[in-house]
Amino acid sequence: MSTHDHSDHHPQGSFLTSRAGLVLLGFLAIGGLLLITEHRAHVLGALFYLLPFGCLFMHFFMHGGHGHGGHGGHRNQPDERNPS
Repeated sequence: MSTHDHSDHHPQGSFLTSRAGLVLLGFLAIGGLLLITEHRAHVLGALFYLLPFGCLFMHFFMHGGHGHGGHGGHRNQPDERNPS
């Protein structure tokens, strides 16, 4: 019995460049197009709620909530009233 090296075979490409990958990309593109055209009214109707909820979420996540956790840098500065 002899051993042989398989390293000289064709190099493998990525899945998306194979025949099955291209077929999958085609089906995903067609499905995405159908979803966009058939559900456009639902998406456009929900855009009205994006502004108030977006402002609310941005306040909580960007401002640090009610504890004002984003202002932690002031503790390291010396107090101007009490220079000890």
